[in-house]
Amino acid sequence: MTELFVDISDLAVKKYGESLCGDQIKTARTEDKTIIVLSDGLGSGVKASILATLTTEIIIRMLKADVGLADVVETVIGTLPVCKRRKIAYSTFAVMEILHRDYTYKIVNFDSPPAMFFRQGRLIPAERRTTRIRERDISVSEGQLEQGDFVCLLSDGVLHAGLGVKMNFGWGWDNVAEHVELCLKDEPKCAWEVTHNVLAETHALYAGRPGDDASIVGVLARKQNRLTILTGPPLDRAGEGAIVERFLESKGRRIICGGTTGNIVAEHMGEEVQVDIRSMTPDVPPIGQLSGVDLLTEGIITMSKMLELLQECDCDAAALPSERDAAILLAHEILTADTIHFIVGQSINEYYQNPEFSKHISIRKNLIRELVFLLNQQGKHVTVEYC
Repeated sequence: MTELFVDISDLAVKKYGESLCGDQIKTARTEDKTIIVLSDGLGSGVKASILATLTTEIIIRMLKADVGLADVVETVIGTLPVCKRRKIAYSTFAVMEILHRDYTYKIVNFDSPPAMFFRQGRLIPAERRTTRIRERDISVSEGQLEQGDFVCLLSDGVLHAGLGVKMNFGWGWDNVAEHVELCLKDEPKCAWEVTHNVLAETHALYAGRPGDDASIVGVLARKQNRLTILTGPPLDRAGEGAIVERFLESKGRRIICGGTTGNIVAEHMGEEVQVDIRSMTPDVPPIGQLSGVDLLTEGIITMSKMLELLQECDCDAAALPSERDAAILLAHEILTADTIHFIVGQSINEYYQNPEFSKHISIRKNLIRELVFLLNQQGKHVTVEYC
């Protein structure tokens, strides 16, 4: 099976006039599985938000601890209070669990809209079975993801969009599914493209004043975007050849950060680095070119500028400047990668600091540490190898 990446995008808008959203979404990735929970608190505002948050936290923590999904659902249903007047739970939820070994999934719905499943851009009727837990009907659907599949979880605020404003009965499940199909026609590169479009339409149907909390989760199964970044000469110069070979044989995109590092790779390949002077700016050194390498930049200055860019744009690739310098290109490569592997040489460059300083406080190492922390917060899978 092709190695897939489970690309997740979740977006929500709160009811007009409320300070908090009564829908809550939480995702978690472990080594073995991906977990997604969408919970809709009864009503809106603070109370709904607290109940929905409680629901998502209980489910995520239990599933991360490998408690069976049926036991998790039973625990949550037994924990949630029930509205005495309306005889319904104060919080509904949808849970999707995806196993990484074969990309099989299970979706459980408790009083929430059914999930939408799309294959090759078309809505596929999902086979659902109903089971009883604590005298409540629970809908369960199962399957296996393939490349290009898209799954959509919704709160009923999306389905009710336009109710009493532009539509007599609201947008509705079928119309939302049809809209998602239109979004999938252009084969989106990421789940965000679809969820952003759906939620923008939801907001428009409410005429900018949502009558209910509305949230959506999009799950796109796509080819994994891998990135390997080689930066800095290794301490053991005798092992340079093996490191360069491993770098050049790595899957996905390949980037070199560092002029000395680029020359080491070029010498190993029997080539010379070609410098694109036109890409130089007052703040950022120029880009180099080398066969088999997707991007070659200077090291410390460019990486420092790139980290500033990531912080300024809040790790949103769409918010990066439109210019084409090395730092911007490097930031874009990092933000569009799913898994990033750094190969970090620990030889200290005398140009940047006193060579008597310990390698553990090198500028490069500190930069990598700060970058990894930032990317982990964004859900990127990052590994670092020092040499």
